[in-house]
Amino acid sequence: MGVTTTLTTAPAPAEAGQRPGALAPRGDRRRRVLLRLLSLAVLYVLWEITARVTENPTFIPSPAAVWHQLIVTSTVHDGVRGYSGHLLIEHLGVSLRRILIGSAIGVGVGLVAGVVMGTVSWIRVVAEPVVTFVRALPPLAYFSLFIIWFGIDETPKLWLLSIAAMPPVAVATASAVFSAPTGLVEAARALGAGRWEVTRDVVLPSALPEIFTGIRLAVGIAYSSVVAAETINGVPGIGGMVRDAQRYSQTDVVVLGLFAIGLSGLLIDALLRTAENRLIPWRGRA
Repeated sequence: MGVTTTLTTAPAPAEAGQRPGALAPRGDRRRRVLLRLLSLAVLYVLWEITARVTENPTFIPSPAAVWHQLIVTSTVHDGVRGYSGHLLIEHLGVSLRRILIGSAIGVGVGLVAGVVMGTVSWIRVVAEPVVTFVRALPPLAYFSLFIIWFGIDETPKLWLLSIAAMPPVAVATASAVFSAPTGLVEAARALGAGRWEVTRDVVLPSALPEIFTGIRLAVGIAYSSVVAAETINGVPGIGGMVRDAQRYSQTDVVVLGLFAIGLSGLLIDALLRTAENRLIPWRGRA
């Protein structure tokens, strides 16, 4: 009876300790939502006041002007379709497709490079300075070279986004693989597991949280590089739209494009965080 009582009164694992990132109580979530809405309202008021004080729409367009451009670029007016013949959603869709392809290539190459660097010491010694060198380069530094090599179509843009996305994943993966729990690795080897089995069943699961952080960083860097990627022949494309509007001092269109990039970036990051919580439920647990 004593054992039974002890077992029934012991706290369940979920109650004994919440892992970081677990769902907060409903009151806390409501409070966070209210704080975010309040901060957005304050920013909107400051923007409106600043636009009215400066009275220079080329310098700071009003929220109403940006909203008007949202309507104009999303519809057909006086025979003109959106901006430069493409609707806003089409510009954004083309950029998202480029980011998706470039990020997928960069993440794939970064994962392979990171696993190899983390498991083979001499390759890590040789490749780590190269990866660090590429990570330090601004995208425009090598975009001109890609244009010389591949022309002005899609290929240089995809190369740019792929290379921009590769280093964060490679560095995060190499660090996580190299720091895999020694005790678990040795135990797996003692049970007869080979190098590939140890990497697949022990190293990669323990490294997944850090790898996923690298993936989120890579997608963010690729997204921030889209304007550079669409500098040349970037229309249709949200970055190309922003660059084209900048040439004609259409500040309201530039601000609209920045909002489109930022909001879609927030949505993509939220989707990645949701996937991370689903695929790595053990993150934050002891």
